[in-house]
Amino acid sequence: MAVPKIVTELPGPISKDWLARDERSVSPSYSRPYPLVAERAEGLAVTDVDGNVFLDFSAGIAVCSTGHCHPEVVKEIQEQAARLIHMSGTDFFYREQVLMAETIAEITPGNFHKKSFFGNSGAEAVEAGFKLARYHSRRPRMLSYNSSFHGRTFGALSLTGSNSKYMRGFAPLVPGVTHVYFPFCFHCPFNHECDQCDFECINYIEDEVFRKYVPAEEVSAFVAEPILGEGGYVVPPDGYFQRLKKMLDSYGILFMCDEVQSGAGRTGKMFAIEHWGVEPDIICIAKGIASGMPLGICCASAEIMDWHRGAHASTFGANPVSCRAALKTISLLQNGLIDNARDKGKLLMKGLNEIKENYEIVGDVRGKGLMIGVEFVKDGKNTPDPQTSNKVLLDCFNGGVAFLPCGRSTIRFCPPLVVSEEECEIALEVFEKAVKANSFRF
Repeated sequence: MAVPKIVTELPGPISKDWLARDERSVSPSYSRPYPLVAERAEGLAVTDVDGNVFLDFSAGIAVCSTGHCHPEVVKEIQEQAARLIHMSGTDFFYREQVLMAETIAEITPGNFHKKSFFGNSGAEAVEAGFKLARYHSRRPRMLSYNSSFHGRTFGALSLTGSNSKYMRGFAPLVPGVTHVYFPFCFHCPFNHECDQCDFECINYIEDEVFRKYVPAEEVSAFVAEPILGEGGYVVPPDGYFQRLKKMLDSYGILFMCDEVQSGAGRTGKMFAIEHWGVEPDIICIAKGIASGMPLGICCASAEIMDWHRGAHASTFGANPVSCRAALKTISLLQNGLIDNARDKGKLLMKGLNEIKENYEIVGDVRGKGLMIGVEFVKDGKNTPDPQTSNKVLLDCFNGGVAFLPCGRSTIRFCPPLVVSEEECEIALEVFEKAVKANSFRF
């Protein structure tokens, strides 16, 4: 199949009809950056209802880790659906949930006894971790980053700090959450490159936050994305998380790692926090772990997961079909796809940095594996330029490549982990053409 292949104006006539029906009947709260009405998909090829074929570099928001409709995953789903679809792991027992919990204990960082709680999404995994941290520690407060995204349910939303639009109209949120600086290298709040400032952002937590605003002994957990997702695909400097974990341990504060977007092999390791050799006390997993099937996981040491029966539950969490899809996904990740994410990520970084050298509007290229962000700036400076970023995004869509935005003015490269070298080159070509159309060479 030729990808991309645009055969109508965008959106096409059939898409326009479905868009109108969507507007009449679907919640207006969803964020849709462009009018792609998907009909079917395979690998990285997404065909819309008009027959246009797009190269998908969004993976359904970093979800379809093994590509769309991977035949081995589809087979597992079909066979499990014919055998057992639902029994509810909150009230009954079945093998798929146990196998999933055992596998998660094996693949997550830390050689200690772990247990897992299962839900249906990243927000549910974060909600579970939020409740668990408070329950275990008996401490009422939480810390998270001012540019983080953890979901839109009330607890997860209270931890989120990436954009006020998520909070608008929903106050009051869950009390006891304080947001602190993330160690930006590109927009460092301390006006230093992080590898030269002796991690003033961590000193700030101890010297300012704990001393003036939040008693450390009342903090149950620090919730962190190892690489910011919605906040702009920002990677912290080497040494940062090691230093942060050591500081948290000294106060008896749990480290809760949100791997919802950065996990499942996306960064070239099973979990992004492994790049820094840090073992979280609680880890939240979702998105790419089940290749498109709904599954959210909160995994913690057995010592921490000490809540009583009935403290938390989920009717559909660890659905047998989702578990089987996840077990097959993990096998595929371990048998080549994580390596491919690392290798193709290097190829994309090389190509994107070459584009950066030629176009002044590209301010920063950052990421690990297939979690890469390209930030757009104006005036030849580090001033975010969301207008240009949006124009480039739409031009790429019209050119047949589907990207997604993040941060204030960043386009994210998060294709399925099955992406080929040829598909990377096509995406780079379409992307550079869009950048050129909105810029000038220098």
